[in-house]
Amino acid sequence: MSSCLAHGLPRQALAAYQQMLSSAAVAPDAFTYPSVLRACAEARDLAMGRAVHTHAAGAGMDGHLFFQNALVSMYAKCGDLVAARRVFDGMEHKDVVSWNSMISAYATTGQWEEAVDLFQKMRAEEAEVNSVTWNTIAGVYIKMRDHKAAVALIREMVRGGAEVDFVTVVIGLNACSRVGWLRLGKEIHGLAVRMCCDGEQSVSNALITMYARCKDMDCAHRLFTMLGCPGVVTWNTMIASFALSDGAEEASRFLREMVSSGVQPNYVTVVTYLALCARVANLQHGRELHTHIVKHGFKGYRLLWNSLIDMYSKSGRLSVAQNVFDTMEDRDMISYTSMIAGYGMQGKGSVALRLFDQMIDSGIKPDNIIMVTVLSACSHSGLVTHGEELFDKMTSSYGIKPQTEHYTCMVDLYARAGLLEKAEGVLNRSSFIPTPAMWAALVGACHDRGNIIIGERAARRLLEMRTENAGHYVLIANMYAAAGCWEELAEVRKLMRDSGVMKAPGLAWADLGNGFTPFLVGDRSNPLAPEIYEVLDELSEQMKNINSCSDLEMVEGFVE
Repeated sequence: MSSCLAHGLPRQALAAYQQMLSSAAVAPDAFTYPSVLRACAEARDLAMGRAVHTHAAGAGMDGHLFFQNALVSMYAKCGDLVAARRVFDGMEHKDVVSWNSMISAYATTGQWEEAVDLFQKMRAEEAEVNSVTWNTIAGVYIKMRDHKAAVALIREMVRGGAEVDFVTVVIGLNACSRVGWLRLGKEIHGLAVRMCCDGEQSVSNALITMYARCKDMDCAHRLFTMLGCPGVVTWNTMIASFALSDGAEEASRFLREMVSSGVQPNYVTVVTYLALCARVANLQHGRELHTHIVKHGFKGYRLLWNSLIDMYSKSGRLSVAQNVFDTMEDRDMISYTSMIAGYGMQGKGSVALRLFDQMIDSGIKPDNIIMVTVLSACSHSGLVTHGEELFDKMTSSYGIKPQTEHYTCMVDLYARAGLLEKAEGVLNRSSFIPTPAMWAALVGACHDRGNIIIGERAARRLLEMRTENAGHYVLIANMYAAAGCWEELAEVRKLMRDSGVMKAPGLAWADLGNGFTPFLVGDRSNPLAPEIYEVLDELSEQMKNINSCSDLEMVEGFVE
């Protein structure tokens, strides 16, 4: 049995146990049952585990510590935590393995409060605590997003002389990454160097991620270059680090270097880079990755194909996104959400609604996110009645309680359609505090429709919120300027000056065939400014020609 387990063959180990029972030549003992229970745990055979428990109890094994520990572990791994806790609570003597098995069971199944409570009970009873216990609870605190508690626990470990290993270091760096604690991250880096574990791949990856998320890309890059032969995980870490800051060109360069160094991009690499391509609308690199996906046969990776749909949708290539969507055999809600969002952004609300109905017919139940997406599609297409019906169905048909985001969509829906009184009514009668974005949407709509009465009320409410978004002040100023309310306009500008709010210059990205280049409005200092403005002039000329053609067609229509 031990040999079978050592080679990862739990079913064969159980078969050997059954043969042992049937032969009756050798009776199982206190060493046999823990091995059998381990085989049950690895095979996830709860029924067999219960039978072994009953048989062993009849043989008088209940008082043996190794057997009881194996029982707790078996029940936990087979998903019966109630039985595991019952065995645990019934143990007269518990060692560190007993406690760790039960705490790990709670942590693995997401019952984090129970894990922490049991840890505190363990310490209250002055039981032995080893590095596994400390690391498990520190990891639990990370899952609970209580990063201060995780770091405090690690500090307590170090000060108390507890054994600190590379897992502890990785957990500490993870906490610093998520909160942006660069100084503390550097202290943990120093601890890793003193422990001589900074060369461990998991520690190196955690260090690179920590420096990248704390906006210190120089250190992240320096650590990467110090590695002799980085593996695919380390390359992925570096690419993801640039993706965090939307560094499309740097991520692309690292992807090319990765391939040229002989390291093959895997599923994680492709998903990470595709998400970046979607955010910055980098269609060229996205297409290259699409080719890579088809060539290397990532057929069963649904998230990857969903990322492709998202990238093409956000880049305005809806026909290609639709083709990818149609070839998928296992579409989920994310697939539909990406397609609906794409059609919504292009003002094709009717198509978005058909897709939503198709999703419902396929048996997929909508959630909060897709309801925001489909309501937004209605808003961009002026489908007021459909939007109202969907908003009502959220509660009555889908059991979804409307959140702030859904009310924001309804305000935007009414505002875009010119139903300003309805939009204001939603804001005034809502059970929640309207966000600055909601009032800003109403101000913008009032400016477009020339309704200074509602616009002034909305502007007053927006100014009361002391928003730091310069765009909101510009919206109000434009509305007052269009209505000739010069005193109010002067008051808004003074408020911006006094509050220190500055309108950031417009920033755009130009792709001239050799990568994306950022440039500011009116910026002539960019080395590629001549080429950029040449392209802009050509686009302006084309738009003028389109307008001229439209005007000509309209005149010809009148003449006829």
